[in-house]
Amino acid sequence: MKKLLSVAVVAVALISLSSCKKDYTCACTFSGAGAGTPNQNIEIKDAKKKDAKETCDNAQTTWAALGASCELK
Repeated sequence: MKKLLSVAVVAVALISLSSCKKDYTCACTFSGAGAGTPNQNIEIKDAKKKDAKETCDNAQTTWAALGASCELK
C-alpha cells in the first residue's frame, strides 16, 4: 500500500510540475514612425508561456523601427 501511495504522489507531482501549453496573443501597438500602422495581434497556438513570450519579444524587435510595443496576453 505504501508503494502504491508513493507512486501516486510522484505521479501527481510530475503532472503538476509539467508546463502546460495553451494559446496566447501577442498584442502590438505602434507609435512614433509607425503611428499610422494598425495594431497587430499575433496568435500563438499551443505554446509554453516562455516560448510565447520569446515570440512576442521577437515581434517587438522586428518592428522596433516602427515604434512597436508588444505585450503577451
